[in-house]
Amino acid sequence: MVLRMLAVVAVAVPALALAKPLSVCTDANPDGFDVVQYNALVTTNASADVLFSRLVEYDAQAGKVVPAVAQSWTASDDGLTWTFKLRSDVQFGATDWFKPTRPLNADDVVFTFERVFNTQHPWYKTSPSGYPSVQSLQLNKLVKAVKKVDDHTVQFELNYPDATFLPTLTMGWASIYSAEYANKLGVAKAGDLNTKPVGSGPFVLKSFQKDAVIRYDANPNWFGGKPKAEKLIFAITPDATVRLQRLKAGECQIALAPKPLDIQSAKADKNLKVVDNAAFMTAFVAINTQHKPLDNALVRQAINYAFDAKTYLKTVFDGTAQDASRPFPPNTWSFDKDLGDYSYDPAKAKELLKKAGFPNGFETTIWTRPTGSVLNPNPKAGAELLQSDLAKVGIKATIKTIEWGELIKRGKAGEHDLLFMGWAGDNGDPDNFFTPQFSCAAVQSGTNFARYCDSQLDKLIADGKKVSDINQRTKLYRNAQKVIFDQALWVPLAYPTAYALTRANVSGYKVSPFGRQDFAGVTVN
Repeated sequence: MVLRMLAVVAVAVPALALAKPLSVCTDANPDGFDVVQYNALVTTNASADVLFSRLVEYDAQAGKVVPAVAQSWTASDDGLTWTFKLRSDVQFGATDWFKPTRPLNADDVVFTFERVFNTQHPWYKTSPSGYPSVQSLQLNKLVKAVKKVDDHTVQFELNYPDATFLPTLTMGWASIYSAEYANKLGVAKAGDLNTKPVGSGPFVLKSFQKDAVIRYDANPNWFGGKPKAEKLIFAITPDATVRLQRLKAGECQIALAPKPLDIQSAKADKNLKVVDNAAFMTAFVAINTQHKPLDNALVRQAINYAFDAKTYLKTVFDGTAQDASRPFPPNTWSFDKDLGDYSYDPAKAKELLKKAGFPNGFETTIWTRPTGSVLNPNPKAGAELLQSDLAKVGIKATIKTIEWGELIKRGKAGEHDLLFMGWAGDNGDPDNFFTPQFSCAAVQSGTNFARYCDSQLDKLIADGKKVSDINQRTKLYRNAQKVIFDQALWVPLAYPTAYALTRANVSGYKVSPFGRQDFAGVTVN
C-alpha cells in the first residue's frame, strides 16, 4: 500500500520501477506454448493459464461454467447447436514479435477450433503429434462445424448431444488463438505458435530459457483488468527442497508442488503461508495392457493385491492425501463407494499369478519421473516401495527414471510397463477422467496410459456423455467403474490435497482443485 502511494506522488520515479515482480518456483519445463498440442498440466499452467483466454471458464468456488470471451450462450432444444455471443473488448496482447491491429472476434474463434477439428484445414497438420485432448475426448467426432454468424457471434454444430460439451470448453486446449497472427505467420512458420505465442490472457510472454526461467509481462489490455503484478516470473526449479529454500530466501514469492515435509516446515515459519485445496486429481500406476504378461487381467489384479498402498501413502504423501480406489476422488458425483478395493494381500497375489501361469513371477519395468510433483511428491521412494512389494510375490521389476517431458512422450507412445502417473480433471465432471483415460480414442491419442480398448467400457463412457440426466449418467459411470476395477487397469494410489507455499506478504493467491493457476489477482505487498 505504501509503495503504491509513493508511486503516485513521487512523479520523478516511474511506477514500474517500484512494482514488485511475482516470482513463482515451478517444478518443470513446459513442453511448449502451443497448448493444444499437449496435455501436461505444467504446460497448461505456463501457457493456457497465463497467456490465453477461452470462451468460458469454470468457477471452482461456484461450481459452474461462467462467461469469459463469450459473454453469453444458448443451446438449441435438441442440444445440437450452441451459439456464443462474444465480448467486443477482448484484446490480444502485444509482443515483441506481433502487434495486433484489432480486437478478438469470430474469425479467431473459428480459426482456433477449425484448426483442430477439420482435417482439411490448412493448419490441421501443423501439430507433429496431433491434438491429444481433442482426440482423446473425441471432440473431432462430436463437432460437425464451427461457423461465424457475425463478428461477435459463433455457432458450433454438433453431430450428437453431449452433456460435457460446455464444461469441456473451459479446458486449456480450448484457448483462443489469433487468426491475424496465424495469417501473418503462414503454415510454413506454424512452429512459431509454440515458441512465440500470442494470446488474450492476463500476461504476455517475454522470454523462455529452458531449465531456468520463463518471463512474462502484464497485459495492460486484458479484458479482466490489468494484473496486479507488472511482471511474472516462472523460476523452473525441479527439486522441491530447493524450491522451499528459494522461497525462504525471498527469491520466489510462491512455490508450487511442495513435499509433505516442506509443508510442515512452512507452517512453522512466520514468513511463509501454506495454501491448500482438495484436488480433483488421482495419482496412479498405469498398467500397460498391451504388454505381456500385463495383458492378463489376473496378473494385473495380482499387482494390485501385492502393493501395500497404506505404507505407500504414509511414506510418499505423509498425511497430505487420501487412499485411492477409483479413477476420481470420492466427492465426485457417481463415485461408487460400494465397489470395494484391492487390499494388501501378497498370498492372494501369488495365487492369482499361479492361476495366470506365472507361479515364479516374471520380469517387468517401473517407469517414474526424477523429481516430485503434486501427484507424486517422492518418485524414488514410491517406485522403490512398489519394486519391493512386487519382489515379495516373485515379480522382478527394474526402475527406469526418465525426465518428465520424455516420460510423457514415451508413455503416450505406450513404451512403458508400469508407469507412475497422475491425472487432473478440469471441472468436476467424471468424464474428465473416463474419456481421456479409458476410451479407445484415448489409446490412439496416447492419454490412455493403460492402453486398454474395450467395446463395453467404450460404450458406457460414450453413452454417459449423450444423456443429460445425472441419474442416468451415474448408473452408466458406476458400471464403467466396475469394468475398470475388475480389469485392474490401474493401481490407484492417492487423491492428493493440492498445496502451495507463499511468502507472508503475498495476497490473492488461491489453489485450484484442478491444478490450474491464476496469478492475475495476486499481489506482493
